[in-house]
Amino acid sequence: MRAVVTRVNSASVTIDGTVKGSIGKGFLVLLGVHVEDTEAEAKRIADKLCGLRVFEDEAGKMNVNPMDAGAELLIVSQFTLYADCKSRRPGFVKAARPDTAIPLYELVIQECRNRGFHVETGEFGAYMQVASENDGPVTILLDTKEL
Repeated sequence: MRAVVTRVNSASVTIDGTVKGSIGKGFLVLLGVHVEDTEAEAKRIADKLCGLRVFEDEAGKMNVNPMDAGAELLIVSQFTLYADCKSRRPGFVKAARPDTAIPLYELVIQECRNRGFHVETGEFGAYMQVASENDGPVTILLDTKEL
């Protein structure tokens, strides 16, 4: 599983002109599911997201986790994180099909909610416009094969 995690002042996702999800201070998470991912990877990435200490403490150091920072999460599915770009036209055979990806995407969301986070989402498979105001900017790449 892969995630692009951006610390934001605000973020939103719009579908067909309607805001589906919106947060203030927190993380915009673009989440991709690999064909070989299981519940273990979903739980591992949720645990990492919920504990990632990239918010500033009183000394200006990135040392505060999202819960202590009062962060919210906007989690958006993004199969293109598994694009194979060897040719000019990307292939997506490493991205999980919806029957595998949707339950794992939803598990990540539920795991974060179970830890007490306010979580907003996009809509799996929908054409979405994602807007954000990056904070820092701070952007972290997570890959469960490297965690």
